[in-house]
Amino acid sequence: MKPTSSGPAARTLAASLREEREGRNVGLRVLADELGILPQLLSAWEKGHRLPSVEDVSAILALLGIQGEKRDRIRTLARHAREPNWLASSNTDLPFALTTRLDLERTATAITAWSPLIVPGLLQTADYIRSIMDNSAGVTIEQADKRLRVRLARQKILTRHDPIRFIALLGEHSLHENIGDPGIMSDQIDHLVAMSARPNISLRIVPSGAGYHPGLIGPFEIYEFPGSPAIALVEHAYSTAFLHEETQISGHQQLAKLLHKVALSEEASQALLREATR
Repeated sequence: MKPTSSGPAARTLAASLREEREGRNVGLRVLADELGILPQLLSAWEKGHRLPSVEDVSAILALLGIQGEKRDRIRTLARHAREPNWLASSNTDLPFALTTRLDLERTATAITAWSPLIVPGLLQTADYIRSIMDNSAGVTIEQADKRLRVRLARQKILTRHDPIRFIALLGEHSLHENIGDPGIMSDQIDHLVAMSARPNISLRIVPSGAGYHPGLIGPFEIYEFPGSPAIALVEHAYSTAFLHEETQISGHQQLAKLLHKVALSEEASQALLREATR
């Protein structure tokens, strides 16, 4: 059964309902019985195959004991689940933005990432991640540790038995930015060389000095899925936008094609990476 809606808010709602139930060790059949519905229907809600009403979501949250801000955020997702785009625009949305991202990475068949200034999260080493976390305002040691573990776990989609296809477009500037000490950057670039040798990963460098192109405005990612439209992600320090409208997707796909024309070949990119470690 195909999802009723493949939009980002609907995906986040489904994943959030599943996470909250499993996080409280409540069985699917048990919760379905308490709701007075068939387990198949609850399963369809949690997989995004069908969309529950706001009232159904409220009943689930009440039975799971979810209150306060989290309850309000999930109810908001339910109200906007059929809308094509979703903006996570404040710190309170960040856990839901991560939930969406994890679901997109888990279900996509291919990801195209443009990152002009830093190495994409899926290709970062642990020390590189730690250096970013250590310099992120308002992030506690406990939060940094959790984010490190989550990001490293996310990277398994690149090396699993059926790995995702990952097309990484990196700005040359990302290789020269001092994220941590020189040893951390050297190890990071070595990691890029090793990962780019995998058959499911295409890594190409967009050289500095190539002149203006729209990619200079900022990073983005495009997630592709079998049987449903793509979703684009545009991220800033305190907001994440998930875009699903056809015009938004086609615009980002055209931009990715432009960046491919500007980028070095895979072979030339590997040579540049090796030169950067000398």
